[in-house]
This record gives sequence, C-alpha cells and structure tokens, in this order.
Amino acid sequence: MRRSLSSIRAFHRYLLSEQVAGEDPTDTVAHPRVWRRVPKALTIPDIEMLLSAPDTSSALGLRDKAMLEFAYATGMRVSEITSFRLADLNFNSGTARCVGKGSRERVVPVGEVARRYIRLYVDTARTEVLKGGSSDVLFLNWRGKPLSRMGFYKILAACARTAGIRAAVTPHVLRHSFATHLLEGGADLRAVQQMLGHRNISTTQIYTKVDMEHLIEVHRLYHPRERDHNKSAERSQIF
Repeated sequence: MRRSLSSIRAFHRYLLSEQVAGEDPTDTVAHPRVWRRVPKALTIPDIEMLLSAPDTSSALGLRDKAMLEFAYATGMRVSEITSFRLADLNFNSGTARCVGKGSRERVVPVGEVARRYIRLYVDTARTEVLKGGSSDVLFLNWRGKPLSRMGFYKILAACARTAGIRAAVTPHVLRHSFATHLLEGGADLRAVQQMLGHRNISTTQIYTKVDMEHLIEVHRLYHPRERDHNKSAERSQIF
C-alpha cells in the first residue's frame, strides 16, 4: 500500500509540474503505518550447533568457522563482514573497526573465541586460500577473492543444514540472535544499539519485544506465586 501510494504521489507531482492538473489529491492522504515484525532469533543451543558445523580440518572449513564466530561475536551486517579488512581487527584490544551504513564508523568488541579462530585462520588457512595473491579483505572465497554476500549466505545455509537446524538461517537472523542473546543476558540497550550501528535507538528497541517474551517466561517459571499456580494447574489436569 505504501509503495502504491508513493507511486501515485509521484504521478500527481508530475501532473502538477506539467500543468495537467491543478491540485494534488494525495496531499491529504496519510501513509499507512508499517508494522515491525519481531526478529526471529536462534536459540543458544542452535547457535552452538551452527558454530560447530564447519569442518576445521580444511582451509575453507577453518575460514567458515572463523567467519561464523566473528559474525555472531560482533553482530555485523553481512555487507560489513564481507568487506571487513584484516587491518581493522585489533587482536590486542579485542576490537574491530567497522564501516556501516552511510559510511558511519563504529568500533565493536570481538570475543576471545572469535579472535582465536580468526588468528588460526589468518596464520594457516588464509595463506592457502590466497593462492599466492594478495587482498586486504579478511574473508576470501576459494579463488582468493573477497567473499560475496551470496557466498556468505550459501556457507551459512550449508552449515545450518549440517547442524540439523530446521529454521531458516540467514545472515540477518545471526545478527538478530546476537542482539537478542545480549539483551537476555542483561546487556544495556544503548550498548547494543552502538554495537549494531543503529542511528536511532527506536530501531534497537524492536529487540526488547523478543527479550520481553523471555522475561515473561522466566517470571512464569521462577516467580513463587506463578510457580505455585502452575503446580496447581498440573494437579487439576491429573485429577
């Protein structure tokens, strides 16, 4: 509806500019509000299975392992990961300099596990993947060129199948999972906003809907009054 209305508005602006029409009837028409879907996040056990899926005995498998660990550790967008340069990762401080939408730069932390596998990939597998060439991009395809967005998607989908995850796993689902698990663990919303590179906190607040579902479930399971109520309900079903 919004796309159609936008086209109609543009058409009437054209009619006005050509003096075919004397007024724009769309001036008083409001754009319909767009609802925001709650992001789908993987469970932590699913994440563990996904990150364990790559075969690290091969050069490309080690690359996949390092890349997935890096993606989940940083919550970067797929375009940010595929264009990420090795020089922008500081192993000593455990931080990565990222250039996101609108060429906005941010610095995000990179966990110890991800750094360990990236170091292993850089010291061994990356040289093999380069095949004598050169590139400043961290993650490369089998020809030694920067990995594409579609290449990342195919690797992620293959690892998800290997892990036996039935839910659709996309690069954005991995990013959603990063944010959701941080908030479930008690992370500050502003900190998550900064790590995700959201300009407005309202964009980040969509993740609190997922977190609220988690809080409701925790409250239901562990609050003394709710726990007693659940036990009473179970007894009533038995009798």
